[in-house]
Amino acid sequence: MRYLITGHTGFKGAWLTLWLTSQGHEVCGLALDPEPGSLFETADIGELCAMDVRGDIRDASIVATSLKDASPDVVLHLAAQPLVPESYRRPRWTMETNVMGTLNLLEAVGGQASIQALVVVTTDKVYRNVSQREGYTESDALGGNDPYSASKAMADILTHSWATSFGGPPTAIARAGNVIGGGDISQDRLIPDLVKSLRKDEAPRLRYPDAVRPWQHVLDCLGGYIALADALVTGTVDGAAGDAWNFGPDVDSFVTVGEVASRASRYWGASGSWGGVGGEVLHEAGLLALDSTKAQLTLGWHNKLSFDNALAWTLDWYKAFHTGASARELTRQQISDFSRFASSGVST
Repeated sequence: MRYLITGHTGFKGAWLTLWLTSQGHEVCGLALDPEPGSLFETADIGELCAMDVRGDIRDASIVATSLKDASPDVVLHLAAQPLVPESYRRPRWTMETNVMGTLNLLEAVGGQASIQALVVVTTDKVYRNVSQREGYTESDALGGNDPYSASKAMADILTHSWATSFGGPPTAIARAGNVIGGGDISQDRLIPDLVKSLRKDEAPRLRYPDAVRPWQHVLDCLGGYIALADALVTGTVDGAAGDAWNFGPDVDSFVTVGEVASRASRYWGASGSWGGVGGEVLHEAGLLALDSTKAQLTLGWHNKLSFDNALAWTLDWYKAFHTGASARELTRQQISDFSRFASSGVST
């Protein structure tokens, strides 16, 4: 199978590229340059790609040319401005990337006959958040107070509208939440910030210590994307309407930011304390949870790693990498371990 991944130089994109190429698939990519020190760079993932294009998803001509040159069977659209704080600092760029970039992709996909499936990745933050304890289902209302959430809700609605209005290949929307894993270096993300502090033997400073998030390992999230793409290709699910699918963890992964910091610190071998609120304090949702029953019943997908194991795998990756281990081999080994869990049907 030949895949095109937009945003393949990002955190999730790099893991996904390595996973798919490890399975023997060909992967083409369209993305901005990777951040210095990113997983894509440290694991030399570019050399694994059948085609590695540097371009801005906002440029419709680059998107169209890349789709034509790649001639993929499956497109996974991950390219985005993914950070809430950055969306306050650069709202226009966020909207143009997340909304118009998605439109550019939808137009280009419609003109490419080789494509058997399109998965557009949005986020759990597309839901109109009322801090409900029960998880949001795919039919719940969309919204978004901060610019990032609003832009992803727009992309979500746009994808559904496009699929129902103009046809094209089988299309679906994937919604997931707070993903963790080795190799993430993004600013304003909890785990990279914690690792930086812990490596310096400093107490982490948190923006939203009481916020509850459903933490999920990157491989559980990506496993959902792959399962959804496979179901579109095989016709297991109807991709004519651009339906949405939630991929969220179980309730044991609903943990406050402060508790994540404490557990990470203790696991690292530090005191487990954190140093109060620090950094920009902007509006973010206090509680987000997804109901993934649809994916569980229809796709047979479910979260494989508990929160404790997801956190342990993540910190083990960083510890090993910072003591000289190969980023590519660390990532491949965790993919291999995860695949064994998935094939056994046993969660851990």
